[in-house]
Amino acid sequence: MTIPEFVGYTGVALLIVTYALLQLDRINPKGFWYSFNNLLVAILVTVSLIETPNKPSMVIEFFWFIISAYGITMFYKRANESKNN
Repeated sequence: MTIPEFVGYTGVALLIVTYALLQLDRINPKGFWYSFNNLLVAILVTVSLIETPNKPSMVIEFFWFIISAYGITMFYKRANESKNN
């Protein structure tokens, strides 16, 4: 197994754990950790895709990253708004 493959499998494992936590009501889908984990998954899986390119998967990971970054931004925006109220 190459290092990029190992990094990619680590991302897949994090994705599975995060999804399980979501289904078990152990993680808040609007919370920081859900979006952060998904952002990290996108980065880790992309590392493996650099070694073995797959254009459709790269597109998925690009949008996964952007949407996760938006989720983190919204988490901090909501937290800031609640402090100001």
